[in-house]
Amino acid sequence: MSAFSRVIAGGLIGLGVACGGFLAGESLVKSRLGFRTVTVKGLSEREVKADLGFWPIRFVATGPTLEAARSSLETSENSVKSFLKGRGFADTDYNVQNIQVEDRMAGYNAQQTPETTRFVLTEDILVKSSDVQKLADSSRAIGDLLRSGVVFSSDSYNAGPSFIFTKIADLKGEMLTEATKRAREAAEKFAQESGARVGDIQSANQGIIEVSPAVEIPNDRPEKQIDKKVRVVTTITYFLGN
Repeated sequence: MSAFSRVIAGGLIGLGVACGGFLAGESLVKSRLGFRTVTVKGLSEREVKADLGFWPIRFVATGPTLEAARSSLETSENSVKSFLKGRGFADTDYNVQNIQVEDRMAGYNAQQTPETTRFVLTEDILVKSSDVQKLADSSRAIGDLLRSGVVFSSDSYNAGPSFIFTKIADLKGEMLTEATKRAREAAEKFAQESGARVGDIQSANQGIIEVSPAVEIPNDRPEKQIDKKVRVVTTITYFLGN
């Protein structure tokens, strides 16, 4: 075979390979274009009641000497503990978290500090209980402590108790099943309207489990509500067939 013939033959082979590659590529593109899916969301919700509550109680005492302030703080602490016992809380339901001591004469405004309130002591008692209703009712009776002479810190008097729901694991499986079922129903409705059928799952994302207050109140702390709402949202992509 002459050199010229070999060149012609090589060119024809190259053209054949190129055409074959083009046809294969075109087939792949058509396959992908015919690759239909639908992405839907499934929702499951439950109304629950918080099962654990925390109530931080912060109170202060002042005095001209550290000993006088400490004695006043001890009186307030006994009043708080007596109040809690009277409301049905056991000794194990609360404990002292912290005690802070401030000498105002050592501050920047020492010259303006009255001698009678030189020392300021702040104590934190944390009440923890699974009887959330008792905790809520007790916090509303805080006026009894005010009448006994307990002085609350301004940054915590209005805080009140916080409530949480800890049994998400008990609901998770059932709620995920329900959310998945509803996602399937949504996909089947879409498929019916478009003249298709729902196939296997391509991908699924269970999302996150959210716990929110049962009633959304503007400018209110959501953790203050005992009644909660558990919400699960799943996102699932299904294949669609003819």
